[in-house]
Amino acid sequence: MSSKVERKRLRSAAWRISLWATLAFALGASLVFATLYRFVANDIQRRSDAWLSGEVEVLGDVAERTPKDRLYDRVVSEVAELASNEVPNKYPGERSENDSVFFLQAGPTGPATLWVGAGNGQANLSAIRASTVVPDVPFHLNVQGFSIPFRVVATRMDDGRFIYLGLSERDELRVLRNLLLRFVSLNVLIVLFGFGIVFYTTGSMLGYVREITEAASRIGESDLSHRVPTTKYNDEVGQLALTLNRMLDRIESSVHQLHTITDALAHDLRSPLTAIRGKLEMSLSKSSRSAQGELMVVSAIDELDRLTEFLNASLDVAEARADALRLTRSVIDLDEMIRVMIDLYEPCMSERGLRMQLRSAGAVKVFADAALIHRAVSNLLDNELKHLPAACTIMIYLQTEKGFATLMLEDDGPGFGEEVGSEMFQQRVKGKYSSGHGLGLAFVEAVARAHGGTVSASNRSDGGARLVMTLPCRDCPQERPENPLAVVVG
Repeated sequence: MSSKVERKRLRSAAWRISLWATLAFALGASLVFATLYRFVANDIQRRSDAWLSGEVEVLGDVAERTPKDRLYDRVVSEVAELASNEVPNKYPGERSENDSVFFLQAGPTGPATLWVGAGNGQANLSAIRASTVVPDVPFHLNVQGFSIPFRVVATRMDDGRFIYLGLSERDELRVLRNLLLRFVSLNVLIVLFGFGIVFYTTGSMLGYVREITEAASRIGESDLSHRVPTTKYNDEVGQLALTLNRMLDRIESSVHQLHTITDALAHDLRSPLTAIRGKLEMSLSKSSRSAQGELMVVSAIDELDRLTEFLNASLDVAEARADALRLTRSVIDLDEMIRVMIDLYEPCMSERGLRMQLRSAGAVKVFADAALIHRAVSNLLDNELKHLPAACTIMIYLQTEKGFATLMLEDDGPGFGEEVGSEMFQQRVKGKYSSGHGLGLAFVEAVARAHGGTVSASNRSDGGARLVMTLPCRDCPQERPENPLAVVVG
């Protein structure tokens, strides 16, 4: 069991992210250290070369000024011994032994005339004569029998001889080795610590993603009430959880609308279909007269028409409330559309004794589906036509306000009944004396919401009803005309 968990952990994204992040950090740290290491090495060598150049100049001056008698070798040797005690980069606490510095005086040929250092200096002299020597320019010297090279500088005396001062690179290499050791140790600790932090952080974040995945996998077709867990942080993962929950809300709403419309259709279609079936059976009866049979067929056709209208309206409302309407948007002028619709409804309104008045702010353009907006406004006008008594007036206001186009219908009729209350935009909610299916205002509300607008209804304080629909405006004028055009129909 533990081996499976370990393999799963090694295959996780947190492991890969941590590994690559740690590798990138380690490479970056190594590059920084390599630059620092090179800088320190060059600085140490520069200091050693400066010391060598200064000391060889002093020794050369002493050798030139000291009389060439029997005390010459002793004086120069003591000066060289004193110089060896001032070796740069010397390890603290190290004994003052002349094993890291040598002083050599010799001519172009022959043995050394003066030697100060460990051993007899023969190997050093042989290595120097085998190298290309430029006076006053430090160079590296590998001496047989010594594992660590020397840094040597030479100066030429007036008599043709050379003075060589050599400094072992042992202390320099020891400083650099200690620096490398400390860096490697510190880098390993930092890399391990960084790996742990990255692995914990990414593991926590991806663990939350895993919880979202597991929660989403448990949401089936029969259980849409569960939601993925959210977080208090407004980061990418939190936004993912919120987006998934909003998507699940829409899916649940669509499924709920599907169940609702299925149940409603099954209930509402049963009675009309039974009635149509009875009328058609009676029309086929031998005892029925021909004229009466024709009337029954006509009545059945009318019932089918109303049933078809109800079915289409129910499906449209269900699609709209489930946010499944297919919108074909275009720029439309509400002022022009409403004027055309007023012309279409004018005969019916006049026949019922109703009057319509339009007060418009001029051209009001919206980016919407022209067919759906046309049907929504038709539902509003049909609602007025069906429920208003004769001699009533319908006021239609069209204006723009704060980036929205506002269409308001007011009448001086009896207003909305108490039985509909605040549920007038729900399906199959209708007034006591209404003969409709209770789908008109529900469709208007769904269309407005699909376009990013709103719809509201209320009773006026001085009597009558008020319906207000708003839609996002496109290129709305900043100021409305002081005297809007008024059109009176009826």
